[in-house]
Amino acid sequence: MYLNSVTLVGFVGADPELRQSRSNGSKFAVLSVATQRSWKNSEDEWVSRTEWHRVSIFREKLATAVAENIRKGSHVLVEGSLISSTYERPNGKSKKAGTAKITSWSIRADVVRKLDRGEVEPEVPAANGNAELDSPAF
Repeated sequence: MYLNSVTLVGFVGADPELRQSRSNGSKFAVLSVATQRSWKNSEDEWVSRTEWHRVSIFREKLATAVAENIRKGSHVLVEGSLISSTYERPNGKSKKAGTAKITSWSIRADVVRKLDRGEVEPEVPAANGNAELDSPAF
């Protein structure tokens, strides 16, 4: 058995783009999601790196819902599969210049969930003299 499954939890880098297929006119969305990984380097210092992931959503209802409800900065969970695309690009302009094969990777999403609920955090009342603060209700 073979398995191609990807789960990402990250933040959206730009508002989703809703596009339309040239071949059959169906709608799809493209989303940019950032994840971050951290590690200690040889000097025992923490280093982090941000990875950007291109997410394509071909299920039309999901694509429309993502375009309407997800915005730049949203915290999201994406589940789907890894897809590769290979194309050739000219490598220079000289007579002997050839072409370079480029492979790009993207995620074909089956599920996109918004993790931030947009709830307002409760405010703590200001302290009056020596009066104790009431703990906020959740």
